[in-house]
Formats: sequence, structure tokens, C-alpha cells
Amino acid sequence: TEEEAVIVTGLKNTDVFVGESATFTCEVSQPGVKNVQWWLDGSPLHNNLVTEISEQDGIVHTLTLKDVACHDSGTVTFRAGSLISSAKLVVKGILL
Repeated sequence: TEEEAVIVTGLKNTDVFVGESATFTCEVSQPGVKNVQWWLDGSPLHNNLVTEISEQDGIVHTLTLKDVACHDSGTVTFRAGSLISSAKLVVKGILL
């Protein structure tokens, strides 16, 4: 039987300022996990100009949210099958 993949390093809570990039990384124990999906507050995320989803060696999964705004604050979730990891994104305004 194949060993079940597990999450080695989960997402970490991240605080950034408006206009910066926020990066979330999740490391799994083996490549080939299926149905990888990233969510922000229950909405699925997809690769686009401001959202970069990548993986390295099938083990390190990375989400980068670029040019974040205050309304991007929320809970980021990584899901792959039964694996799940969440962390909070806090976007801070810049005090003038």
C-alpha cells in the first residue's frame, strides 16, 4: 500500500501591508498529492495576474498573493484530498 502523504510544514499566519505580496507555503511528505486547491475565505483561487500558484518537486506548494488590499484579509487554506492546512492573512493599512 502507498503511504498516505502528510503535511510536513503547514501554512503560517502572515501579516503584510497593503500593496505588498503575501506568500504561503505548504510542504507535503511526498509528491503526487491530488486535487491541490487554494482558498481564500472559502473562495477558490486560480493562477492569474495577482495570484501565483506553484509547486516545487511536487512537494512544496506555494501561493503568492500580489498587491494585496485590505479586503484580502482572511483565512488562506491549502487542500489536497484529505490534507488541509490554514493560516490567517492580515493586510495592514499604511498609516500616513
